[in-house]
Amino acid sequence: MRRSFFRRSLLPLDDRDPLRVLFVITCMPVGGAETLLVELVRRMNRRQFRPELCCLKYLGPLGEVLAKEIPTFTGLLAHKYDLRVLPRLRRLMRRRQVDAVVTVGTGGDKMFWGRLAAWLAGVPVICSALHSTGLPDRVEWLNRRLAPLTDAFIAVAHSHAQYLAEHEGCPPNRICVIPNGVDTERFRPQPKNAALAEQLGIPSGAPVVGIVAALRPEKNHELFLSAARLVRQTRPDAVFLIVGDGVRRAWLEQQAASLGLADRVIFTGNRPDVPEVLSLLDVFVLSSHMEANPISILEAMAAGKPVVATQVGSIPENVQEGQTGFLVPPGDAASMAERVLWLLSQPEQSAQIGQKAREHVLRRGSIQQTVAGYENLLRDLYQQKARRMDLPPQDAPLPPGQPLLR
Repeated sequence: MRRSFFRRSLLPLDDRDPLRVLFVITCMPVGGAETLLVELVRRMNRRQFRPELCCLKYLGPLGEVLAKEIPTFTGLLAHKYDLRVLPRLRRLMRRRQVDAVVTVGTGGDKMFWGRLAAWLAGVPVICSALHSTGLPDRVEWLNRRLAPLTDAFIAVAHSHAQYLAEHEGCPPNRICVIPNGVDTERFRPQPKNAALAEQLGIPSGAPVVGIVAALRPEKNHELFLSAARLVRQTRPDAVFLIVGDGVRRAWLEQQAASLGLADRVIFTGNRPDVPEVLSLLDVFVLSSHMEANPISILEAMAAGKPVVATQVGSIPENVQEGQTGFLVPPGDAASMAERVLWLLSQPEQSAQIGQKAREHVLRRGSIQQTVAGYENLLRDLYQQKARRMDLPPQDAPLPPGQPLLR
Protein backbone atom coordinates (compact mmCIF):
# COMPACT_ATOMS: atom_id res chain seq x y z
CA MET A 1 0.00 0.00 0.00
CA ARG A 2 1.12 3.54 -0.75
CA ARG A 3 2.84 5.28 2.17
CA SER A 4 2.48 9.05 2.39
CA PHE A 5 5.51 11.25 2.83
CA PHE A 6 4.01 12.41 6.16
CA ARG A 7 2.32 9.70 8.20
CA ARG A 8 -1.01 10.62 9.79
CA SER A 9 -3.22 8.90 12.32
CA LEU A 10 -6.79 9.35 11.17
CA LEU A 11 -9.92 9.66 13.24
CA PRO A 12 -12.81 7.35 12.38
CA LEU A 13 -15.46 9.00 10.23
CA ASP A 14 -17.98 9.01 13.07
CA ASP A 15 -15.59 10.93 15.32
CA ARG A 16 -14.50 13.74 13.02
CA ASP A 17 -15.68 16.68 10.92
CA PRO A 18 -16.64 16.19 7.26
CA LEU A 19 -13.84 15.00 4.98
CA ARG A 20 -12.19 17.91 3.17
CA VAL A 21 -11.92 16.95 -0.52
CA LEU A 22 -9.78 19.03 -2.89
CA PHE A 23 -10.48 18.69 -6.63
CA VAL A 24 -7.42 19.65 -8.68
CA ILE A 25 -7.82 20.69 -12.32
CA THR A 26 -5.94 22.96 -14.71
CA CYS A 27 -8.90 25.30 -15.33
CA MET A 28 -12.67 25.09 -15.78
CA PRO A 29 -13.83 25.90 -19.33
CA VAL A 30 -17.28 24.83 -20.51
CA GLY A 31 -16.96 21.10 -21.16
CA GLY A 32 -18.37 17.75 -20.15
CA ALA A 33 -15.90 16.90 -17.37
CA GLU A 34 -16.10 20.41 -15.94
CA THR A 35 -19.90 20.43 -16.03
CA LEU A 36 -19.94 17.08 -14.24
CA LEU A 37 -17.56 18.44 -11.60
CA VAL A 38 -19.87 21.38 -10.91
CA GLU A 39 -22.81 19.04 -10.39
CA LEU A 40 -20.74 16.68 -8.23
CA VAL A 41 -19.48 19.45 -5.96
CA ARG A 42 -22.94 20.93 -5.52
CA ARG A 43 -24.53 17.62 -4.57
CA MET A 44 -21.98 16.10 -2.20
CA ASN A 45 -23.40 15.53 1.27
CA ARG A 46 -22.10 18.47 3.32
CA ARG A 47 -22.51 16.53 6.55
CA GLN A 48 -19.86 14.09 5.35
CA PHE A 49 -17.82 15.99 2.74
CA ARG A 50 -16.47 19.51 2.37
CA PRO A 51 -15.44 20.00 -1.29
CA GLU A 52 -12.89 22.61 -2.40
CA LEU A 53 -11.49 23.47 -5.83
CA CYS A 54 -7.97 24.18 -7.05
CA CYS A 55 -7.52 25.46 -10.62
CA LEU A 56 -3.77 25.39 -11.21
CA LYS A 57 -3.73 28.12 -13.89
CA TYR A 58 -6.95 30.13 -13.85
CA LEU A 59 -10.60 29.58 -12.96
CA GLY A 60 -12.34 29.63 -16.33
CA PRO A 61 -16.12 30.19 -16.70
CA LEU A 62 -17.26 27.21 -14.61
CA GLY A 63 -14.53 27.82 -12.04
CA GLU A 64 -15.92 31.30 -11.53
CA VAL A 65 -19.32 29.73 -10.90
CA LEU A 66 -17.96 27.41 -8.21
CA ALA A 67 -15.88 30.19 -6.64
CA LYS A 68 -19.15 31.70 -5.44
CA GLU A 69 -20.11 28.47 -3.67
CA ILE A 70 -17.01 26.77 -2.23
CA PRO A 71 -13.41 27.65 -1.23
CA THR A 72 -11.50 28.00 -4.48
CA PHE A 73 -7.79 28.49 -5.19
CA THR A 74 -6.05 29.46 -8.39
CA GLY A 75 -2.83 30.81 -9.87
CA LEU A 76 -0.47 28.12 -8.59
CA LEU A 77 1.07 27.31 -11.99
CA ALA A 78 2.53 30.28 -13.85
CA HIS A 79 3.73 28.36 -16.92
CA LYS A 80 4.43 24.83 -18.15
CA TYR A 81 7.87 24.60 -16.52
CA ASP A 82 7.00 26.35 -13.25
CA LEU A 83 8.42 23.89 -10.71
CA ARG A 84 7.36 26.14 -7.85
CA VAL A 85 3.86 24.76 -8.26
CA LEU A 86 4.88 21.75 -6.16
CA PRO A 87 5.69 23.58 -2.89
CA ARG A 88 2.75 25.92 -3.43
CA LEU A 89 0.33 23.05 -3.88
CA ARG A 90 1.80 21.04 -1.01
CA ARG A 91 1.52 24.05 1.30
CA LEU A 92 -2.08 24.62 0.24
CA MET A 93 -3.05 21.03 0.99
CA ARG A 94 -1.42 21.03 4.40
CA ARG A 95 -2.92 24.38 5.42
CA ARG A 96 -6.38 23.36 4.26
CA GLN A 97 -5.98 20.01 6.10
CA VAL A 98 -7.06 18.14 3.00
CA ASP A 99 -8.22 14.56 3.54
CA ALA A 100 -8.64 13.54 -0.10
CA VAL A 101 -7.33 14.86 -3.41
CA VAL A 102 -9.06 14.08 -6.70
CA THR A 103 -7.25 15.19 -9.84
CA VAL A 104 -9.69 15.78 -12.70
CA GLY A 105 -8.61 15.00 -16.25
CA THR A 106 -6.38 12.57 -18.11
CA GLY A 107 -2.64 13.22 -17.83
CA GLY A 108 -0.98 16.63 -17.82
CA ASP A 109 0.02 18.97 -15.03
CA LYS A 110 -3.04 18.55 -12.81
CA MET A 111 -2.60 14.77 -12.61
CA PHE A 112 1.16 14.94 -12.02
CA TRP A 113 1.53 17.87 -9.62
CA GLY A 114 -1.76 17.16 -7.87
CA ARG A 115 -0.82 13.62 -6.87
CA LEU A 116 2.82 14.33 -6.07
CA ALA A 117 1.95 17.31 -3.87
CA ALA A 118 -0.75 15.28 -2.12
CA TRP A 119 1.74 12.54 -1.29
CA LEU A 120 4.29 15.07 -0.02
CA ALA A 121 1.59 16.77 2.06
CA GLY A 122 0.52 13.49 3.64
CA VAL A 123 -3.00 13.54 2.16
CA PRO A 124 -4.55 10.19 3.14
CA VAL A 125 -6.56 9.57 -0.05
CA ILE A 126 -5.28 10.29 -3.57
CA CYS A 127 -7.44 9.65 -6.64
CA SER A 128 -7.39 10.52 -10.33
CA ALA A 129 -10.62 10.91 -12.30
CA LEU A 130 -9.92 10.30 -15.99
CA HIS A 131 -12.59 11.56 -18.36
CA SER A 132 -11.20 11.00 -21.83
CA THR A 133 -9.93 8.16 -23.99
CA GLY A 134 -6.94 8.43 -26.30
CA LEU A 135 -5.47 11.48 -27.98
CA PRO A 136 -5.19 14.33 -27.31
CA ASP A 137 -5.24 13.31 -23.65
CA ARG A 138 -2.93 10.52 -22.52
CA VAL A 139 -1.39 9.31 -19.27
CA GLU A 140 2.22 10.20 -20.02
CA TRP A 141 5.29 8.31 -18.79
CA LEU A 142 5.88 10.62 -15.81
CA ASN A 143 2.26 10.34 -14.73
CA ARG A 144 2.43 6.56 -15.01
CA ARG A 145 5.40 6.59 -12.66
CA LEU A 146 3.12 8.00 -9.93
CA ALA A 147 0.70 5.07 -10.08
CA PRO A 148 2.03 3.65 -6.74
CA LEU A 149 0.99 6.91 -5.03
CA THR A 150 -2.56 6.66 -6.33
CA ASP A 151 -5.32 4.90 -4.41
CA ALA A 152 -7.85 4.87 -7.26
CA PHE A 153 -8.12 5.68 -10.94
CA ILE A 154 -11.72 6.61 -11.71
CA ALA A 155 -13.06 5.44 -15.08
CA VAL A 156 -16.36 6.75 -16.44
CA ALA A 157 -17.57 3.47 -17.99
CA HIS A 158 -16.67 -0.22 -17.97
CA SER A 159 -15.09 -0.19 -21.43
CA HIS A 160 -13.22 2.96 -20.39
CA ALA A 161 -11.79 1.07 -17.42
CA GLN A 162 -10.56 -1.66 -19.74
CA TYR A 163 -8.93 0.95 -21.98
CA LEU A 164 -7.16 2.57 -19.02
CA ALA A 165 -5.74 -0.78 -17.97
CA GLU A 166 -4.67 -1.89 -21.45
CA HIS A 167 -3.44 1.39 -22.95
CA GLU A 168 -2.83 3.98 -20.23
CA GLY A 169 -0.80 2.02 -17.69
CA CYS A 170 -3.36 2.17 -14.86
CA PRO A 171 -3.14 -0.83 -12.50
CA PRO A 172 -6.35 -2.86 -12.99
CA ASN A 173 -6.75 -3.45 -9.25
CA ARG A 174 -6.88 0.30 -8.64
CA ILE A 175 -9.42 1.22 -11.31
CA CYS A 176 -12.90 2.09 -10.07
CA VAL A 177 -15.81 2.61 -12.46
CA ILE A 178 -18.12 5.53 -11.65
CA PRO A 179 -20.31 6.20 -14.70
CA ASN A 180 -21.03 9.79 -15.65
CA GLY A 181 -24.48 11.09 -14.82
CA VAL A 182 -26.74 14.05 -15.54
CA ASP A 183 -29.54 15.93 -13.81
CA THR A 184 -32.60 14.10 -15.10
CA GLU A 185 -34.94 16.75 -13.71
CA ARG A 186 -33.21 19.60 -15.53
CA PHE A 187 -32.78 17.49 -18.66
CA ARG A 188 -36.21 16.10 -19.36
CA PRO A 189 -38.65 15.95 -22.30
CA GLN A 190 -40.35 19.28 -22.87
CA PRO A 191 -42.28 20.99 -25.68
CA LYS A 192 -40.31 22.89 -28.29
CA ASN A 193 -39.51 26.40 -27.13
CA ALA A 194 -41.05 28.47 -29.93
CA ALA A 195 -39.59 31.74 -28.67
CA LEU A 196 -36.09 30.29 -28.59
CA ALA A 197 -36.53 28.83 -32.07
CA GLU A 198 -37.48 32.25 -33.39
CA GLN A 199 -34.56 33.84 -31.56
CA LEU A 200 -32.14 31.40 -33.20
CA GLY A 201 -33.67 31.91 -36.63
CA ILE A 202 -35.17 28.43 -37.03
CA PRO A 203 -38.10 28.45 -39.49
CA SER A 204 -41.39 27.17 -38.13
CA GLY A 205 -41.87 23.46 -38.80
CA ALA A 206 -38.29 22.85 -39.93
CA PRO A 207 -36.71 19.57 -38.77
CA VAL A 208 -33.75 20.29 -36.50
CA VAL A 209 -30.61 18.19 -36.09
CA GLY A 210 -28.05 19.26 -33.50
CA ILE A 211 -24.74 18.57 -31.82
CA VAL A 212 -23.58 19.84 -28.42
CA ALA A 213 -19.79 19.69 -28.14
CA ALA A 214 -16.82 21.98 -27.65
CA LEU A 215 -15.30 22.95 -31.00
CA ARG A 216 -12.23 20.76 -30.62
CA PRO A 217 -10.63 18.46 -33.22
CA GLU A 218 -11.58 15.21 -31.49
CA LYS A 219 -15.29 16.12 -31.74
CA ASN A 220 -14.96 15.95 -35.55
CA HIS A 221 -17.56 18.57 -36.46
CA GLU A 222 -16.41 18.12 -40.07
CA LEU A 223 -18.24 14.78 -40.07
CA PHE A 224 -21.38 16.46 -38.74
CA LEU A 225 -21.22 19.04 -41.53
CA SER A 226 -20.60 16.40 -44.21
CA ALA A 227 -23.61 14.42 -42.98
CA ALA A 228 -25.66 17.63 -42.91
CA ARG A 229 -24.89 18.23 -46.58
CA LEU A 230 -26.14 14.74 -47.43
CA VAL A 231 -29.28 15.14 -45.30
CA ARG A 232 -30.12 18.37 -47.11
CA GLN A 233 -30.18 16.58 -50.44
CA THR A 234 -33.31 14.77 -49.23
CA ARG A 235 -34.57 17.27 -46.64
CA PRO A 236 -33.67 20.76 -47.90
CA ASP A 237 -35.82 22.24 -45.12
CA ALA A 238 -33.61 20.78 -42.35
CA VAL A 239 -31.74 23.07 -39.97
CA PHE A 240 -28.55 22.11 -38.13
CA LEU A 241 -27.50 23.49 -34.73
CA ILE A 242 -23.89 23.45 -33.51
CA VAL A 243 -23.90 24.25 -29.79
CA GLY A 244 -20.52 24.98 -28.23
CA ASP A 245 -17.52 27.18 -28.82
CA GLY A 246 -13.78 26.99 -29.32
CA VAL A 247 -10.83 28.14 -31.40
CA ARG A 248 -12.06 26.19 -34.45
CA ARG A 249 -15.31 28.13 -34.79
CA ALA A 250 -14.22 30.45 -37.62
CA TRP A 251 -12.74 27.54 -39.56
CA LEU A 252 -15.88 25.44 -39.14
CA GLU A 253 -18.05 28.35 -40.25
CA GLN A 254 -15.94 28.52 -43.42
CA GLN A 255 -16.38 24.78 -43.89
CA ALA A 256 -20.16 25.10 -43.58
CA ALA A 257 -20.14 27.87 -46.19
CA SER A 258 -17.96 25.84 -48.58
CA LEU A 259 -20.48 22.96 -48.35
CA GLY A 260 -23.36 25.29 -49.19
CA LEU A 261 -24.74 25.15 -45.66
CA ALA A 262 -24.21 28.72 -44.51
CA ASP A 263 -27.94 29.43 -44.43
CA ARG A 264 -28.86 26.13 -42.72
CA VAL A 265 -26.20 25.71 -40.02
CA ILE A 266 -26.54 27.83 -36.88
CA PHE A 267 -23.54 28.23 -34.58
CA THR A 268 -24.98 29.13 -31.18
CA GLY A 269 -21.76 29.30 -29.13
CA ASN A 270 -21.89 28.19 -25.51
CA ARG A 271 -25.40 28.34 -24.08
CA PRO A 272 -26.57 28.32 -20.45
CA ASP A 273 -29.97 27.01 -21.60
CA VAL A 274 -28.96 23.68 -23.12
CA PRO A 275 -32.16 21.89 -21.96
CA GLU A 276 -34.24 24.46 -23.84
CA VAL A 277 -32.00 24.15 -26.91
CA LEU A 278 -32.40 20.36 -26.81
CA SER A 279 -36.18 20.83 -26.86
CA LEU A 280 -35.79 22.15 -30.41
CA LEU A 281 -34.03 19.05 -31.74
CA ASP A 282 -35.61 16.17 -33.60
CA VAL A 283 -32.32 14.24 -33.67
CA PHE A 284 -29.15 14.59 -31.58
CA VAL A 285 -25.83 13.74 -33.23
CA LEU A 286 -22.32 13.22 -31.87
CA SER A 287 -19.59 12.82 -34.49
CA SER A 288 -16.48 12.37 -32.34
CA HIS A 289 -13.30 10.53 -33.30
CA MET A 290 -13.03 9.34 -29.69
CA GLU A 291 -15.01 9.56 -26.45
CA ALA A 292 -15.15 8.01 -23.01
CA ASN A 293 -18.69 8.55 -21.68
CA PRO A 294 -19.86 11.90 -23.12
CA ILE A 295 -22.12 14.02 -20.95
CA SER A 296 -23.83 15.58 -23.97
CA ILE A 297 -25.27 12.25 -25.11
CA LEU A 298 -26.64 11.55 -21.63
CA GLU A 299 -28.23 15.01 -21.54
CA ALA A 300 -29.87 14.48 -24.93
CA MET A 301 -31.11 11.02 -23.97
CA ALA A 302 -32.48 12.33 -20.67
CA ALA A 303 -34.34 14.95 -22.71
CA GLY A 304 -35.95 12.14 -24.71
CA LYS A 305 -34.01 12.67 -27.94
CA PRO A 306 -32.99 9.86 -30.29
CA VAL A 307 -29.22 9.81 -30.82
CA VAL A 308 -27.03 9.08 -33.80
CA ALA A 309 -23.39 8.73 -32.72
CA THR A 310 -20.10 7.30 -33.84
CA GLN A 311 -19.27 3.89 -32.42
CA VAL A 312 -16.26 4.92 -30.35
CA GLY A 313 -15.19 4.61 -26.72
CA SER A 314 -17.95 3.82 -24.27
CA ILE A 315 -20.78 5.28 -26.36
CA PRO A 316 -22.27 1.83 -27.15
CA GLU A 317 -22.92 1.31 -23.43
CA ASN A 318 -25.60 4.00 -23.67
CA VAL A 319 -26.53 4.27 -27.35
CA GLN A 320 -27.92 0.81 -27.96
CA GLU A 321 -28.46 0.12 -31.64
CA GLY A 322 -32.10 0.51 -32.63
CA GLN A 323 -33.20 0.86 -29.00
CA THR A 324 -31.95 4.19 -27.62
CA GLY A 325 -30.40 5.43 -30.87
CA PHE A 326 -28.11 4.42 -33.70
CA LEU A 327 -24.37 3.86 -34.02
CA VAL A 328 -22.34 4.56 -37.15
CA PRO A 329 -18.69 3.90 -38.01
CA PRO A 330 -16.42 6.85 -37.17
CA GLY A 331 -15.93 9.06 -40.21
CA ASP A 332 -18.88 7.58 -42.14
CA ALA A 333 -20.96 10.59 -43.20
CA ALA A 334 -23.25 8.53 -45.47
CA SER A 335 -24.29 6.17 -42.65
CA MET A 336 -24.80 9.09 -40.30
CA ALA A 337 -27.00 10.91 -42.80
CA GLU A 338 -28.98 7.73 -43.53
CA ARG A 339 -29.80 7.22 -39.83
CA VAL A 340 -30.72 10.88 -39.35
CA LEU A 341 -33.03 10.81 -42.38
CA TRP A 342 -34.74 7.64 -41.12
CA LEU A 343 -35.44 9.23 -37.74
CA LEU A 344 -36.77 12.40 -39.39
CA SER A 345 -39.08 10.33 -41.59
CA GLN A 346 -40.39 8.14 -38.76
CA PRO A 347 -41.65 10.49 -36.04
CA GLU A 348 -43.52 7.82 -34.06
CA GLN A 349 -40.59 5.40 -33.95
CA SER A 350 -38.26 8.30 -33.24
CA ALA A 351 -40.36 9.30 -30.23
CA GLN A 352 -40.33 5.72 -28.94
CA ILE A 353 -36.54 5.57 -29.24
CA GLY A 354 -36.29 8.88 -27.37
CA GLN A 355 -38.51 7.53 -24.59
CA LYS A 356 -36.35 4.42 -24.24
CA ALA A 357 -33.28 6.65 -24.20
CA ARG A 358 -34.62 8.58 -21.23
CA GLU A 359 -35.56 5.39 -19.40
CA HIS A 360 -32.01 4.14 -19.88
CA VAL A 361 -30.53 7.29 -18.35
CA LEU A 362 -32.94 7.13 -15.42
CA ARG A 363 -31.72 3.60 -14.71
CA ARG A 364 -28.00 4.03 -15.32
CA GLY A 365 -26.99 7.65 -15.90
CA SER A 366 -28.39 9.93 -13.22
CA ILE A 367 -26.18 12.42 -11.40
CA GLN A 368 -27.33 10.96 -8.08
CA GLN A 369 -25.67 7.66 -8.96
CA THR A 370 -22.44 9.44 -9.90
CA VAL A 371 -22.35 11.41 -6.66
CA ALA A 372 -23.01 8.27 -4.62
CA GLY A 373 -20.16 6.54 -6.44
CA TYR A 374 -17.68 9.27 -5.54
CA GLU A 375 -18.89 9.51 -1.95
CA ASN A 376 -18.69 5.75 -1.40
CA LEU A 377 -15.22 5.54 -2.93
CA LEU A 378 -13.75 8.39 -0.88
CA ARG A 379 -15.41 7.17 2.30
CA ASP A 380 -14.21 3.60 1.82
CA LEU A 381 -10.63 4.60 1.02
CA TYR A 382 -10.46 6.87 4.06
CA GLN A 383 -11.89 4.21 6.34
CA GLN A 384 -9.30 1.70 5.11
CA LYS A 385 -6.53 4.05 6.24
CA ALA A 386 -8.06 5.29 9.47
CA ARG A 387 -5.90 4.82 12.59
CA ARG A 388 -2.86 3.75 10.53
CA MET A 389 -0.81 6.92 10.60
CA ASP A 390 0.13 9.65 13.06
CA LEU A 391 -1.30 13.12 12.54
CA PRO A 392 1.46 15.71 11.76
CA PRO A 393 1.37 19.26 13.11
CA GLN A 394 -0.92 21.49 11.10
CA ASP A 395 -0.21 24.99 9.78
CA ALA A 396 -2.66 27.84 10.17
CA PRO A 397 -5.64 27.55 7.78
CA LEU A 398 -5.43 29.49 4.53
CA PRO A 399 -8.30 31.95 3.97
CA PRO A 400 -10.76 30.58 1.36
CA GLY A 401 -10.19 31.81 -2.17
CA GLN A 402 -6.74 33.30 -1.62
CA PRO A 403 -4.63 33.02 -4.79
CA LEU A 404 -1.07 31.80 -4.25
CA LEU A 405 0.33 33.30 -7.46
CA ARG A 406 -0.84 35.93 -9.88
